[in-house]
Amino acid sequence: MTTPRRTGTESSKTRAVLLDVTERLIRNEGYAAVSSRSVANAAGVTPALIHYYFPTLDDLFVALFRRGAEKNLERQRRLLTSPQPLRALWASSIEPAGTSLLTEFMALANHRKSIRQEIADYARQFRDLQTELLSSRLKEYGLDPAQVPPATVLFMIGAASRGFVAEDMLGITDGHTETLALVERLLQRFEPAAEAGDEQ
Repeated sequence: MTTPRRTGTESSKTRAVLLDVTERLIRNEGYAAVSSRSVANAAGVTPALIHYYFPTLDDLFVALFRRGAEKNLERQRRLLTSPQPLRALWASSIEPAGTSLLTEFMALANHRKSIRQEIADYARQFRDLQTELLSSRLKEYGLDPAQVPPATVLFMIGAASRGFVAEDMLGITDGHTETLALVERLLQRFEPAAEAGDEQ
């Protein structure tokens, strides 16, 4: 009878540091730069310690994705219950740091089945939560959910934000300024931007 392999605890500070280092590597160099050796070198530890906490590279990627996804689920709840949920959601979606990390995970998912399933599971949770919270707000704005489905609004926001990041990486910015201006005009119809003097 074999003994289960011992791994580090999820609450370990060392484990958190390894996840932080992995996230930096992905942001700066892309997911392909991540290996047990590269993470160990960046963290100043041995590759064996990486495997103690994460037996496989997939375990490391999944742990990092889950950590970010759980934080983001809570953040989405705050954004969609804020006074201006559409503005908050749009501003969050076009943040380069968060969107670029998600883009890397989506690229990784094309090559690793375990990551693909993890992203799909959380994506459904995000979409269900967002749709539920946004539905009532759209009705308050006088929008008929049958004519403007919340799921469609959410899909378009996600597709646009990923498009900005993907094109920025290639140095393509044609149409970006005009698209941002169009979104601002649409937002202004339902959630007018606060005047400078109104913020106090």
